[in-house]
Amino acid sequence: MTAASAISRPGERNRPTIKLAALDWNLALLVALVGAISTLMLFSIAESSWSPWALNHLTRFALCFVAMIILALVDLRVWFAIAYPLYALSLALLIAVEVAGVTVMGATRWLDLGITRIQPSEIMKVGIVLALARFYHGASAEAARWSWKLLIPAGLIAAPVLLVAHQPDLGTSLLILFTGVAIMVLAGLSWKIIGAGVLAGAVTAPLMYFFVLHEYQRTRVDVLFNPSADPSGAGYHITQALIAIGSGGLLGRGYGLGSQAQLEYLPEKQTDFIFATLAEEFGFLGAFGTLLVYAAIVMTALRIASLSHSHFGRLAAAGVTATFALYILINGAMVMGMAPVVGVPMPLLSYGGTVMMTVMAGFGLIQCVKVHRYAEITSGKGTLI
Repeated sequence: MTAASAISRPGERNRPTIKLAALDWNLALLVALVGAISTLMLFSIAESSWSPWALNHLTRFALCFVAMIILALVDLRVWFAIAYPLYALSLALLIAVEVAGVTVMGATRWLDLGITRIQPSEIMKVGIVLALARFYHGASAEAARWSWKLLIPAGLIAAPVLLVAHQPDLGTSLLILFTGVAIMVLAGLSWKIIGAGVLAGAVTAPLMYFFVLHEYQRTRVDVLFNPSADPSGAGYHITQALIAIGSGGLLGRGYGLGSQAQLEYLPEKQTDFIFATLAEEFGFLGAFGTLLVYAAIVMTALRIASLSHSHFGRLAAAGVTATFALYILINGAMVMGMAPVVGVPMPLLSYGGTVMMTVMAGFGLIQCVKVHRYAEITSGKGTLI
């Protein structure tokens, strides 16, 4: 029995073998390719050693890859059912951070559960997508375009954005904000509201700079326009990243031969600035090739979103894809000196377990939409035909 023949026999679609065959294995291979590139880079910048990063990263990725497959097999109606509860839990945890959060390097972003620490803002990245997808699933086209009911998704977005920004975590708050706005636009938001929002953002940006941003955040914005003003201080990260990218040239210095990373000039070489390390060792062609892999992932994920028969599935997959694309855009712009340093990693490429779990859970949701693309979800439990 093949996946294609199962299309005409709805009862067969619930068989695990049919679901596995229905996975988008091209997407899975592309995701695995980025994981492999990251492992190679982490091995290189640790002076050809599996510790302290490469082996841990590879192990985490393997576990998350298996988790992605398992999540893909979960009935799409389960994702629909947990949408609001997951958002509520994420919001409650963000409020708990305000009350009893753990402060590290001046930022209060974690909750200590005794056996481990969690970062609720990472859970919210998935929670906000599911909650908005569920809201718009039950909304009419007119309500999604222009209605007082739009105050509901606006509130769903604003609450976590404000809480995360207060931690402070500007990068994550922007990711949640832009993801939420992207879903509203994809759901059919009126161009009049979009235009008004862009205008309002342009008008309020100077006010936010002077009265909302912390001092160190304003310094990062200043450095963006003049990194040479403080090359050994606030501008050090961007300056060293630009040196690494520029020294890579067309073909790069060679694997394991990047002086900026190997000689410890480049800060956060394994996390936020790993893309600069890749550009130094493999040059323009290596960096551009990696971006092409990312582009292929985004296009494949968007295609999966377009195939879903349910509005919830389409918006959920598109929302997760928007978050992934924003990771790439913000980190790439940050590393190349086109955006302030806001601590947003390059997804799957940067070292870090929490972000990897969030991103791979998102891909599990995308794959679930692919597997259950024929699901017809009602305002209640939904039906799987």
